[in-house]
Amino acid sequence: MKTLREYITWAEQEKIAIGHFNVATLEMVHAVIDALKIVREKTGKDIPVVLGVAEGEQDWMGIHEMSALVEEYRSQGLPVFLNADHTFTVERVQHAIDVGFDMVIFDGAKISYEDNVEKTKQVVAYARACGREILVEAELGYIGSGSDIKDSIPDGAGMMTSPEESKQFVEQTGVDLLAPSVGNIHGMVKGGNPHIDAELVKQIRETAGVPLVLHGGSGISDADITAGIKFGIGMIHVSTELRLAYRTALEESLSETTDLAPYKYLPKAHDAVRDVVVSKLELFIHYK
Repeated sequence: MKTLREYITWAEQEKIAIGHFNVATLEMVHAVIDALKIVREKTGKDIPVVLGVAEGEQDWMGIHEMSALVEEYRSQGLPVFLNADHTFTVERVQHAIDVGFDMVIFDGAKISYEDNVEKTKQVVAYARACGREILVEAELGYIGSGSDIKDSIPDGAGMMTSPEESKQFVEQTGVDLLAPSVGNIHGMVKGGNPHIDAELVKQIRETAGVPLVLHGGSGISDADITAGIKFGIGMIHVSTELRLAYRTALEESLSETTDLAPYKYLPKAHDAVRDVVVSKLELFIHYK
């Protein structure tokens, strides 16, 4: 089985993107894995998935439990990787590395550039010294926060990351992946998400010299996703659309039954998340 780094390199060569899906319940985990199996069988492509757990998800799911679960999937020959998404302290990132995560993100988007560089360097140094290959990602530029449905674009979001700053940041920190602000925002906007600046994606990829990750993949048009992948996006995060699908299906299921057995009312939520993941994976690899 390829390493995550090898999969990212392969994805860029193939002009496709790896799907990164945030999970917060076991049903969501199963849904992502079931979707992966479906798309691999339909397409014959050796595609992986990354399960993302940000701080709240880490606390709820348990980082030891998630690490063990992913190891079990890999023992079955499934290319499943685990990312400590949006982690805000160096100590918590280091703990995720110790537990066995494949990838970590130190989120310094809300602190000064200088502090972001310094703390990210600490994370990179720790990852390099751990004895395993750990990919370190950093976010540069503010794209808002929260996997929710927003009335409007958040104040301060949409400030594009410059190619020059991206290059400087990568050189100063040594990160493996960069998540820039290129028109994307976290969450979904009721009136429609902003467009992705594909030309800026291209410039940042060429200048920064590392694979790019698109955060806030929910609510972005298929055309913008495709253009972003074409010009340098190697991984795409999806969270809000999964949460929305899960909640909507669960509310519908609960309205239809008074049964107390969770395994009787949770399948709709599982299936709804699975279907979103299938559609995203097919989009990311340009398969229809």
